[in-house]
Amino acid sequence: MSERPNILFILTDQQRYDSLACYGNDWLQVPNLNSLADESFVFDAAYVTQPVCTPARASIMTGLYPQSTGLHRNNIPLPAEVPVIAEMAPEEYYCAHFGKWHLGDDTIKQRGFDHWVSVEDFHRPRYTKREYRNVEADYNQHLRDHGVEVPPSDVSYEGWVAGANLSEDETQAGFLGQAASEFIEDFADGEHSDQPFLMYLNFFEPHPPYTGPLNDLYDPATLPVGPAFLKRPDGGSLVNRLRADHYMGGGLNPLGTRGGDVHDTTTEEGWRKLRAQYFANITLVDRQLGKVFAALKDSGMWDNTVIVFTSEHGEMAGDHGMLEKRSLYEQASRVPMLMRVPGMNSNQTRIDGSFGQVDLVPTLLDMMGQELPGHLQGRSRVPVLNGEETLEDNEVFVQWNGMGDRNLGSPAINRMVSVPWRSVVTGDRWKLNLSPGDQCELYDLNSDPAELENLFDVPEHHDRVRQMAASIRIWQQETGDTMPLPAV
Repeated sequence: MSERPNILFILTDQQRYDSLACYGNDWLQVPNLNSLADESFVFDAAYVTQPVCTPARASIMTGLYPQSTGLHRNNIPLPAEVPVIAEMAPEEYYCAHFGKWHLGDDTIKQRGFDHWVSVEDFHRPRYTKREYRNVEADYNQHLRDHGVEVPPSDVSYEGWVAGANLSEDETQAGFLGQAASEFIEDFADGEHSDQPFLMYLNFFEPHPPYTGPLNDLYDPATLPVGPAFLKRPDGGSLVNRLRADHYMGGGLNPLGTRGGDVHDTTTEEGWRKLRAQYFANITLVDRQLGKVFAALKDSGMWDNTVIVFTSEHGEMAGDHGMLEKRSLYEQASRVPMLMRVPGMNSNQTRIDGSFGQVDLVPTLLDMMGQELPGHLQGRSRVPVLNGEETLEDNEVFVQWNGMGDRNLGSPAINRMVSVPWRSVVTGDRWKLNLSPGDQCELYDLNSDPAELENLFDVPEHHDRVRQMAASIRIWQQETGDTMPLPAV
């Protein structure tokens, strides 16, 4: 591999960590991701900075925590003074962005990217300039080319696609698989072929709706589930109990139901069907990645391309009786994390310990030979890949800031979702979730990986709670986080 390798960064939306063979899933049909994992560093426990789209995506792109990007919730544009990785990359890199952006002005080429392929224009009323508001997403033309009527401009993909009956090729995943493959094929012989590329490929799927062209791929009745499936979190926070009661009582995402994403969540049969269709959309993405990987190999660039694969957050999919994200449970805050680095590894190499996505930007800049800017809050983990360091004692910090979030089903839920949280996962695999306005939580991820027993109020663990809370306070001081923590 050259000193200036190509970088292909693949980001899915709402993909659980336990969806690949390297994380114990031996039944899901994801041959391309499983093959990638066989040649990659596999991070055992990778965490998002906040389990919801915009804040998590901003950290992935900037190397900063939400309190520093200013993006505490969805539908806030990234401030102009906060640089993303393409603005920090070496000058010789040709930077391309494909797919979901969700950081403002989605259809407009920006932020140091030389090439831009957009998929959504639902946010046009929020664009920062009036003249941007009539710019359509590139995906719309793909739909027209396939004879599909584009969704109304005031309806999101999430609120439209459930009733659109799209084929695999017509989905956003299908469009991105085609567009990214063609870009790679053209790049190899094009005017920029003497440059390395930095390419971000951002899929919407398997984000809800919980339906798609592969709905019948998996048998709901035989679908493997874990001990937390439909298990109400009786000893946990009020917000999680309220959400579990809402979903298991038949409640759904109001955005999705308007577009026809309706499921029976009062029965196990209904939950299993929803879950099977969710996992089928991961297979949908994997099939498109097969095209992208083939294009890299056919172009001769496979052996000089670093490939990173992760997701911006997970999905509850019935665990703890809940749907979606917005939770500190492992299913929502922990994600798959693969790094294929030619010249460093050719076989699967496990990286023990916890990894935080705030470290992605500095790690990639380091791989590109770029001196790291001093404002970054993450660290390069290249020394870990080289075997010079470990993540054994690394502490990872996750947060929730819900004020101003959308309607999640009831006034009671909406009130409690507005209460903030701060979480730490320690090197010895304990998790502490602190909130100034809800029942706090402590889980031993070693003996209780399903997080079924909240140990926060158990006297013998009070000193552990105090130590872990002190770690959060130190991190807050270092990163400018001002959320008040409860006394412990």
